[in-house]
Amino acid sequence: MEKLKMQTPNLVDKNVEQIAKIFPEVITEIKNEHGDIVKGIDFDILKQKLSNVLVEDENERYRLDWPGKKASLMKANTPINKTLRPVIEESVNFETTENLYIEGDNFEVLKILQESYLGKVKMIYIDPPYNTGKDFIYKDNFLMSNEDYNEVVGILDEVGNKLFKENLISNPRYHSDWLSMMFERLIVARDLLKEDGIIFISIDDNEVHNLRKICDEIFGEENFLGDIIRATGTTTGQDAKKIGSSYDHTLCYSKTDEFTINGIPLTGRDLDRFSYNDHDGRGEYALLQLRKTGNADRKEDRENMFYPVIGPDGKDVYTIGPSGYLSRWRVAKETYEMMVEEELIVWKMKNEIIDEENLNELEEESNNYKDNSDQDLSMYNQSTYKPYVKYYLRGRKKQVSNLWTDIEGNKMGSLQLKRLFIKKIFNNPKPIGFIKRLIMISCSQKNLILDFFAGSSPTAHTILEYNIENLTNHKFIMVQIPEKIYEDEEAYKNGYSTITEIGKERIRRAGKKIVSEYSRKYQIELEEINKKLDSKSLFENNELSEQKTRLELKIDYINNIDIGFRVYKTDSSNMKDVYYHPNSITQEELFPNNMKEDRSPEDLLTQVILDLGLELSLSIEKKEIFGNTIFFVQTNALVACFDENIDFRIVDEIAKINPFKVVFKDSGFISDKDRINVEERFKRLSPQTVVKVI
Repeated sequence: MEKLKMQTPNLVDKNVEQIAKIFPEVITEIKNEHGDIVKGIDFDILKQKLSNVLVEDENERYRLDWPGKKASLMKANTPINKTLRPVIEESVNFETTENLYIEGDNFEVLKILQESYLGKVKMIYIDPPYNTGKDFIYKDNFLMSNEDYNEVVGILDEVGNKLFKENLISNPRYHSDWLSMMFERLIVARDLLKEDGIIFISIDDNEVHNLRKICDEIFGEENFLGDIIRATGTTTGQDAKKIGSSYDHTLCYSKTDEFTINGIPLTGRDLDRFSYNDHDGRGEYALLQLRKTGNADRKEDRENMFYPVIGPDGKDVYTIGPSGYLSRWRVAKETYEMMVEEELIVWKMKNEIIDEENLNELEEESNNYKDNSDQDLSMYNQSTYKPYVKYYLRGRKKQVSNLWTDIEGNKMGSLQLKRLFIKKIFNNPKPIGFIKRLIMISCSQKNLILDFFAGSSPTAHTILEYNIENLTNHKFIMVQIPEKIYEDEEAYKNGYSTITEIGKERIRRAGKKIVSEYSRKYQIELEEINKKLDSKSLFENNELSEQKTRLELKIDYINNIDIGFRVYKTDSSNMKDVYYHPNSITQEELFPNNMKEDRSPEDLLTQVILDLGLELSLSIEKKEIFGNTIFFVQTNALVACFDENIDFRIVDEIAKINPFKVVFKDSGFISDKDRINVEERFKRLSPQTVVKVI
């Protein structure tokens, strides 16, 4: 039986393998830190392979460098012996939920999730520390001595790791420390994104220029989608020497060019622009000129969209611009004919309709084009009718702008949290409406959303509310370091000692509140519709019936919505050092217990799930069979038993479901003979099952 690694993957080895496939001649042999000969890269040869000129020493190049960048890159590729441990008592609906809340340093968590969530996250939203001087606590214990830690920051944790509690501007590594912290996390986070995934990063003016550069490097400059400017509703930086700031940035990057931004529904001024005064069986609609308006509206711009259509009077109709030039239609002839069949075309007498849109177009085009009224266009003006196309309200969307002034600001974010906790316990959480729009423009029906700077968990709160409003089924992974709250802060006075306690409690309260409020809201609306149905016309009844069906779907959805979450906390590996270094066993330790004594079977199961690259959200069922405790993950994706004295009869029971993988505790077998017998029995009863041990 093969033994599981029980540690995060070594990305250096994977990268070397990929390079070797393309450039086998750059592979060489080097000594690792243990003095063993391993495969490596001859970087001088690789540089030459990637250049058509002689490569010598390149000291100058276009890139952002800082002290510690190479160390961060190396750190991102280095495996760690860390794991997650489930905390069932702090979870909600642990057995059935697909949502995760992970407590720990987010870099370690991202490394731990690397195998299980590689290419599975649709959207990442993070609101990291803005590096204003006193706003981040993340450790960096790589390639620096304790003396250096003390000299640079002056504060250590219990195991000697540097804690960035105050990154004061007087610190000579003020920008470098922050950049290293972000760089290594974003490198790992990119791998978790789907090919059509997107990341949103909120930031302010302090580091937006640096963040943009490292994101260009990690995600590719060509995948930069935009910089959303969000009005915060407050003005910061009250300094007479500077201009105060009333907005922040959200940088948007896709992983590849496969991502497409969704449009957003028409609201406010967009709706006011059109008059949705008419309706048919499809819903409310406005009338929009069939003639193309605005830019590229001339005949020569799209020749295939200049053609005659037949008016109600039987005469040909061409499209003429307001200042007397040959224009074009919005669609090609084939599409127009389809619109006619679907009864989307409406004819009006010329000058019968002059709506606000047409007036704006007339004014705009009068300014932009020279008057061509002396041109003889009489042959094109044979009909007194003008065609319009129905422009339906429902489902209409517009392209997203990078200026978001219509979203509630930071005060609303604080108020939303205060409504849940009655008292103010957290400063400046992001407003729910802002995160809702990010989900709207990036996600579809069921996607996985990750926030690894979770704070008070506004992202999780938003996802629960968004799901219930839109009948979507998005799932979340929240990650937050258990930053301590000081005794003089309101949150501490109200019983919260860490930010993670606030985040978990917010999700619990938000889930209950959302289900209660929306259940009541939809039930009242349904009762009102039922009262109206008997007294309305047939047409109105059809519309009300549609509304009733949608409400019933929403009510049914609420009854089954997932508002739970599984809580996990980072910890050292469940395995003792001897597991990773078996050659260090002495003669007196021939049969060592390679697992830590304080770890439970659930702890072991979690690390096995991660090691095998399975998702933590999979269903878990625990059964007692012949006196042994057996775990069934997603029915038959994984079956595990960590008991010491395994009853061989369970092999037959497990084999009946043809599991993909089975894991036992190595010490659970009395002898090598028993171990071999189990493996052989699976080969006979369930040959596709992979049997492994820890």
